Amino acid sequence: MYMGQYDNLSKEELLKLIKKQELDLKSKKYGLVWDDEKEPEQVVLDCRDNLPILRRIKGKEIKEPKENTQEDNILIEGDNYHALTVLNYTHQEKIDVIYIDPPYNTGNKDFKYNDCYVDKEDGYKHSKWLNFMEKRLKLAKSLLKEKGVIFISIDDNEMAQLKLLCDNIFGFDNFLSMIIWNKKNVVQNDAKFSSTNHEYILSYRKSPKYERFELLPRTEEMNARYSNPDNDKKGVWTSVALQAKSGSKSNLYEIEFSNGVKWKPVAGTFPRLKKTSLQKAYDENRLWFGKSGKNVPRLKKYLSEVKQGVVSNSIWLNSDVGSTQMGKEELKRILGLNIFETPKPKNLITRCINLVTKNKNALILDFMAGSGTTGHSVLELNREDKGNRKFILCTNNENNICTEVTHPRIANIIKGYKKNGDGEVIKGLGGNLQYFKTSLIQTTKNRDQTKINLTQKCTEMLCLKENIFNVEIEEEDFKIFSSNKKDKFLCVYHNFIDESFENFINKLKELKGNKIVYMFSLEDKIDKSLFKEVQNYTLEAIPKKILEIYKKLIKMNIPIKAETIFIDLDKAKKQVFDDKDKDTGAKTLRVVLEKLVQKIAQKNQINILTDKGKEIKLSTLNDTLKTDNLFSKLEWEENKTYLTIGNHASHGEYNEFDLTQVNKFYKHVQTLINKFNI
Repeated sequence: MYMGQYDNLSKEELLKLIKKQELDLKSKKYGLVWDDEKEPEQVVLDCRDNLPILRRIKGKEIKEPKENTQEDNILIEGDNYHALTVLNYTHQEKIDVIYIDPPYNTGNKDFKYNDCYVDKEDGYKHSKWLNFMEKRLKLAKSLLKEKGVIFISIDDNEMAQLKLLCDNIFGFDNFLSMIIWNKKNVVQNDAKFSSTNHEYILSYRKSPKYERFELLPRTEEMNARYSNPDNDKKGVWTSVALQAKSGSKSNLYEIEFSNGVKWKPVAGTFPRLKKTSLQKAYDENRLWFGKSGKNVPRLKKYLSEVKQGVVSNSIWLNSDVGSTQMGKEELKRILGLNIFETPKPKNLITRCINLVTKNKNALILDFMAGSGTTGHSVLELNREDKGNRKFILCTNNENNICTEVTHPRIANIIKGYKKNGDGEVIKGLGGNLQYFKTSLIQTTKNRDQTKINLTQKCTEMLCLKENIFNVEIEEEDFKIFSSNKKDKFLCVYHNFIDESFENFINKLKELKGNKIVYMFSLEDKIDKSLFKEVQNYTLEAIPKKILEIYKKLIKMNIPIKAETIFIDLDKAKKQVFDDKDKDTGAKTLRVVLEKLVQKIAQKNQINILTDKGKEIKLSTLNDTLKTDNLFSKLEWEENKTYLTIGNHASHGEYNEFDLTQVNKFYKHVQTLINKFNI
């Protein structure tokens, strides 16, 4: 073992390190444990002092043909963490299918963390990737419908870690399938051990409300297995053996048919049918004795009796869903570019979508969109069955991928293109696209001003939320947009009520169709009597709901700073030991204990928020940490005792405790800090 890293540690420091390692081993449980972020992601920290928004980029929208009334697809350029944050307001529980192809973390400049490539020698290589993925998968989960499904492509580098991470986020019971994709047939002769010809696709459902995958269409190859050598009037058939590996000993028998053939199951097997049922099958000409009429009989299985689809196999062959090479060729045909080494083929993602739902209005999200294959798949599916599925794609613009690959590819697929850039003209599939960029607006110490600033900038987010983009009226204090079918209107009043409000109401009264009204309010309250003359409308105050969701996500994804714990602990030390102020000291220590328990939970990948985004009660977290063997029974009891003292102090019940108890409260907190290396 290499010991150089410990050479300069004192005896006391080494003992402390050994104790910590013993604690870690004692508290380990089955599952995935990884290191805390040493450097939190900057894109996540950005959301602490800024509010993510989306800006619609004019001139990049696509509508083909111009008069079509389909709803719009979405392409978002920017960091996917910021995009997912916005989508948690605009599309919470609206997504049917998510497909992502994340960085595989091979160490070959395929994964960036805080703008730096993670290489093979990085000791925190896997932890960085897990921290990166965990935050995004948590955001993605809340976007799925209750019957929604997510597919994640991965290879051997992170497959094992991803499986355990997804078990934790989505629940082991919601694991659906580990699909093996045969991505190529070519053998790598320079491989040291074996030629890797496969990748994986992990699939999880949001909840048990999603019950099963759809059946896949039968292929010509499957149907070719059926024939009719005896001209059976029931049609073509194939056959299966009369025996099976499992069954009941009470059902063992032998039989002699009237054609003279005797049959009994092979030793160790059992009849597939009861004797009476087998005799009936013979009488109905459902047994096949071969061309000679004397062979071992088999049971006919008619194509007319078979379901019109088949259950998906867990191994997907490139002959069925495409190969990496096919993905490269698709991209080259469309853009005339050969810039991606491992693009996914269109049919692979089509298979994923078809497995989940037959809904022709499904909404599909890919927040690691790369070259835009998911969008291509959705557009082609719509052409095949006249569907109205929609996609939301998100990709950054590193190396101009969004502006030079993703957007041009979708544009060509919609409008048509020349094959390989200058050859055969390929007709476009038609459709619409809106282009957005992520952006941030800075928060201010004045909360009301922050609300005003967000309201002024969130209109285009509301367009995305309602899928309504056509500007009808644009005034200083309000805007009105229409849907492509002109049957719905988005109406946004983004100022304090003044003389312009009467004009706004008059415009609403003139509109024929459903009106979705968003109105600015500092207190999240709107006097509905103001709209008494307006018909067919819904009303929502902004921006409180947006801010509430953002606040929840900050709490969920930004770890509690140890510095804030120590600042409050120093205050408590002075209050308790210098000022002898037991009451204020107990109040401060109550805050320290809460932050400390939350920090310990976060270090061990235990959620500190409820599904509704509220902080889990300290007493409940204390119980959870004991159940997971992170707190001993004594520590759990002491936490309850000192929590009670802190609550007494917070409620002004100062006679319920004394200074000696508060001294012990302080020492208990210090012990937990040392034990968990905070």
